[in-house]
Amino acid sequence: MHVVPLPALADNYIWLLHDDAGQAIVVDPGDAAPVEAALAARSLRLRAILLTHHHGDHIAGAAVLRDRHGAAVYAPRDERIGVADHRVSEGDVVALEHPQARFDVLEVPGHTRSHIAYAGEGSLFCGDTLFSLGCGRMFEGTPAQMLASLERLAALPGELQVCCGHEYTQANGRFARQVDPDNAALAIRCAEAAEALAHARPTLPVALASELACNPFLRIDSEPLIDWSRRQHAAGGRVERFAALRAAKDVFQG
Repeated sequence: MHVVPLPALADNYIWLLHDDAGQAIVVDPGDAAPVEAALAARSLRLRAILLTHHHGDHIAGAAVLRDRHGAAVYAPRDERIGVADHRVSEGDVVALEHPQARFDVLEVPGHTRSHIAYAGEGSLFCGDTLFSLGCGRMFEGTPAQMLASLERLAALPGELQVCCGHEYTQANGRFARQVDPDNAALAIRCAEAAEALAHARPTLPVALASELACNPFLRIDSEPLIDWSRRQHAAGGRVERFAALRAAKDVFQG
């Protein structure tokens, strides 16, 4: 299975998966045009559309693509997504014949209340829950929910390739280095991301194992993050540490 990030809108990625027989899947098509261009350039037939959450920059192209190609749409159980053919939730499996693929569905609320992720075929399609070196804003969830969702993703196999919804790596890295400045793996990741972007290449996908080593939102229990929390006078336990970290990122201007 080939996995291709398609840049869309301001900084989104739509994820295209296809096999050597020309059968394709897309994840979170916020715009139909980049998908149509990629399908035509590669002579692919679109068979399925996977949606992670209801925000327009992730679903706006889904109805057009479904109507044009007859592709089945899989989406979370959320009435705000009207285009769904199949509603999926925790414990469900999306099993496709063309292309032959299988994805486990995980509920990961926090960014939105009904956000889901798809894990399979060597990849993790996590929408706006987990970003490289960061995580999504909590528009509908609580810090406890978001932390629990990130921990669910962190427990998956480290070789999974993280395919998230936005190109935020460089900006996230600037914040991450403020809170975890002595992290050598983080410094390397930031340098690699800067090199990729300088040559107009995406910074994604990235191995989940790399995120475990670099992403401060997955390192809440590490000594550097505990020390940072103390300096911020963020009293309490790990949920409070996470909340303080997310709040600091929300106002970071670096």
